[in-house]
This record gives sequence, structure tokens and C-alpha cells, in this order.
Amino acid sequence: MTSAQTVPDPPAPDQLVDRLDGVLERIDAAARRVGRDPQEITLLLATKLRTPAQIAEVIELLRQRERRIAVGENRAQEIAKHADPLLADNGVPRHFIGRLQTNKARDVVAFAQMVHSVDRPDIADALERRAQMAEKTLEVLVQVNTSGEESKGGFAPELEAVTGILERLRESPVLRPVGLMTIGANTTDLEVVRASLRSLRELRDAARAATGIDGLTELSMGMSGDLEIAVEEGATIVRVGSAIFGPRP
Repeated sequence: MTSAQTVPDPPAPDQLVDRLDGVLERIDAAARRVGRDPQEITLLLATKLRTPAQIAEVIELLRQRERRIAVGENRAQEIAKHADPLLADNGVPRHFIGRLQTNKARDVVAFAQMVHSVDRPDIADALERRAQMAEKTLEVLVQVNTSGEESKGGFAPELEAVTGILERLRESPVLRPVGLMTIGANTTDLEVVRASLRSLRELRDAARAATGIDGLTELSMGMSGDLEIAVEEGATIVRVGSAIFGPRP
């Protein structure tokens, strides 16, 4: 972490509980609206710029509420903090959720059980090499740019493009494709956001039928601002940071 980056002040304990319960209520209500079981949805804590103490406090609260949880980092340089005694060997699945550079693949493979951001073939190659060296099987999600925004990475939201990378991943002895990931459209038009998320589910279903990969079950989509829409459209993993921890600097 550079000197230009500032760790935000943690919320007061009561405020943290209120924020967390508010997020869980949003997830539960959205799931009930479409006949889903909220317990099948993993709440992934996006822990960028959060301290081990802050992360550990939220994990404990979620355990008390018996929720499915994971932690996710989106920058390789913040992985080291998870070796802190407050977080090490706590049994919580660790995910990498950010844009990945090939030269950081070793650190990410050592850290994560799942990588959400396979957004180009060279990333698959780098993860495979490092997973083989570590003698580790790694779950991976294919990132799809369903909004078509140039600022976002990911494969084109086309069946041929997605099945192509999935077939390449299926051939790997150490990478296991388990689903797709997207970032919803950056707009206040909720119907446009919904369309971008719905298309990921439709693409996942079509790709599973086309490839026969039965384990292609995960949909990582939805963040603090659009998690209700994501749950309604089938998200199995929602990535939430600021709605629980408070705003980042």
C-alpha cells in the first residue's frame, strides 16, 4: 500500500451491524421475490483497503448469522494482509476478484481458491502454469463484458467466445471452470443494468448446454449498488464492500 492511499476509519460497531444486516435484508428480500433460497447466495466481502481487524469483525458477525461467506481481494498487493493471525487459517474461502496481471499469477494462486477474472487467454495460461507449479487445483470464472463498456475487461458476450475459453479451461489439469462473472452496466437506468446481468445468466445456461460442463453453476455479479437486481437475475455470488464497511477513500 502506497503512502498516497489511506485506510478509511472503521464504522462504529453498531453502525457496522446495521449496515451488514441491511445488506442481508436486501439479499433476502430480492431472493424471496423470485422464489430463491437466500442461503444459496454467497456474500463475498470485497476487502480492498480494509484492515484485518475490520475484516475479521464482519466475518464473525456473518458466522453468527450462519451465512455463506467468502473474502475477495482485487489487488495482488493487498493479499499479504490475509496472513495476519486475525485472518489466517480461518476457513473462509478466499477469492481474487480484480483485473489480473500475468506477473502476479503466482501470488494469486497462492492466495485464492477461486479467481473471478479470467478475462483473456494469457491469464488462463499464467494461472495454469502457476497452479501446476503449486500442485493446486484452482476454480475459475470467465469474465464477460456484458455491458460492452470499453473500461471493463472480459470476453465478448457471445456464445462462441465464451465456449471457446471454457473448452480451453476444461482441458487444463489444474483449472476448473465453475461459472461466469460480470460487472453490471454503469448507468442509473436500472433496466439497462438488469439486461446486462440477465444476459450473463442466459449465456451461462447456453454455454453449459453447449459444452456439457455440468459444474458451470456460479454467477458472480452484483455489487453494493445493484445486488438486488443481481439476486433476482440469478447471482450465486454477490460482491459487497462499501455497503458494509463504508465508503472507500
